Amino acid sequence: MVFRKSIYKTPAQLRQMVAPGRATAASLSAVADAVAAGVTTIELDGIAEAAIEALGARSNFTLEAGYHHTICASVNDEVVHGIPGSRILQPGDILSVDSGAIQGGWNGDAARTFVLPDPARPEVVAERQRLSDVTEASLWHGIARLTTARHLNEVGEAIEDYIQSQGEYGILTDYIGHGIGRRMHEEPPVFNYRVRAKGPEVKPGLVVAIEPMVVLGDQDTYVKDDGWTVATEDGSAAAHWEHSVAVHAGGIWVLTAEDGGAAGLAPFGITPAPIA
Repeated sequence: MVFRKSIYKTPAQLRQMVAPGRATAASLSAVADAVAAGVTTIELDGIAEAAIEALGARSNFTLEAGYHHTICASVNDEVVHGIPGSRILQPGDILSVDSGAIQGGWNGDAARTFVLPDPARPEVVAERQRLSDVTEASLWHGIARLTTARHLNEVGEAIEDYIQSQGEYGILTDYIGHGIGRRMHEEPPVFNYRVRAKGPEVKPGLVVAIEPMVVLGDQDTYVKDDGWTVATEDGSAAAHWEHSVAVHAGGIWVLTAEDGGAAGLAPFGITPAPIA
């Protein structure tokens, strides 16, 4: 695989990516505190925007051509790129929120999934929470593999192996992770499943956004009439988790996790190292 220019950042550039990662994490934490039945997705959008701006950053989603919001808010059968609006969250909904920030010309990108409680439908909530938990755990399996991988596409192997070990879930193949840096979406591609190519070498300077998208049913999707929202063809629920992760001389650091990934990596016996 040949890339047009180096995909590896210098130590100084890695240090500059810490701030936008922190702002991205803050936006999702603010959303997490506000998610509840009766809240609209546009209200969550404003909350995320305020959290990003409070840290001196700005939303990078608003820089995407034709997109005018701070977050993507995808509900139930919507997988990614859902546009915030007047939709009111309901008990039992599963909501995936994708957010990003830019600061000093460098980008952060992350996503989390939330399942709203619904005492009237405990079986639906349990199924959707399990979906979210499996998706999140697969993300951490991918991040953990990054600490030992020789080539990037080993990450997808780890993600797929974990998801398949947990039951009958569909892994989206049309939408994958990516490199991140001066632009939110850069080379190289980051697959959530096995591919034949090895991918680039994992070495200091590599920064990638790993983002498994997993569904309860079939992996086939379509884009809604708004031109953005990706939803499942069969109407099954979806989950989306994402972190931006930097490989550096001292180890790895999860840029969009407030603790650098310490809690997520602890079950693997891995301690993330701050970027010096």
